[in-house]
Amino acid sequence: MAELLAQRCFLSSSSGHASLSRSREQRKSPAFVALRRSGFHGRTLALGAPRGKLLRGRVSSVPVQMTPSIGKSLKWWEKGLQANMKEIESAQDLVDSLLNAGDKLVIVDFFSSGCGGCRALHPKICQFAEKNPNVLFLQINYEKLKSMCYSLHVHVLPFFRFYRGAHGRLGSFSCTNATIKKFKDALAKHSTDRCSLGPAKGLEESELLALAANTDLSFNYAKMPSLFPSPDDVAERARASPKFPVLATLSDTQDSEDKAMVTAGR
Repeated sequence: MAELLAQRCFLSSSSGHASLSRSREQRKSPAFVALRRSGFHGRTLALGAPRGKLLRGRVSSVPVQMTPSIGKSLKWWEKGLQANMKEIESAQDLVDSLLNAGDKLVIVDFFSSGCGGCRALHPKICQFAEKNPNVLFLQINYEKLKSMCYSLHVHVLPFFRFYRGAHGRLGSFSCTNATIKKFKDALAKHSTDRCSLGPAKGLEESELLALAANTDLSFNYAKMPSLFPSPDDVAERARASPKFPVLATLSDTQDSEDKAMVTAGR
């Protein structure tokens, strides 16, 4: 290899003086004779490991892995969000968000990533949220929480439910761009200044029981005991414990008096 490099250096130094003919001594030198017999004839000398393999006249390049630094593109329902807009992650998250809203108006927006009407309506919902910072907008992705939507009886999209304070649910409806006036009217009606007496109610008890009965959801709820038992509960307790007397109701007393009057001939 050293001899070949010496020969390469010799050729490169002599190429700069093309006007001078090689001396007879150089032509007869052992190095020049060996170079002429080798068939080198001024070809490029490649040193080191080859970077590609010659296949059918083409060079196969070494694959290079490139990682372009491109930012993650936002989904359409993630664009234009305001500070008072929140995406619900679970049934417990929905219940807690409604209860912690206090006296604020809460609008629950049910949407789907593949719903064209939801996508067309989303920019306007973001505008409403921007113009009404005191209103809380909760977004529920139907594709992510489909089982929860079934328990809440949501079967059409886009769908909206309005909640506020101790009043609980105020209304629910479906609307699109063509019927956006329905949303505007409900927002204007329920966003007026008011004060609710008592804590926020949130979901109806029937809805809470439906969520708790859904085995796909990690949600627990126990029915709250009532301060005043219903007539059905009183009758059930009477049948279960016959030793304890049951007080006659007003209707039973009235029936007894009517029978007594008929017997007396009045």
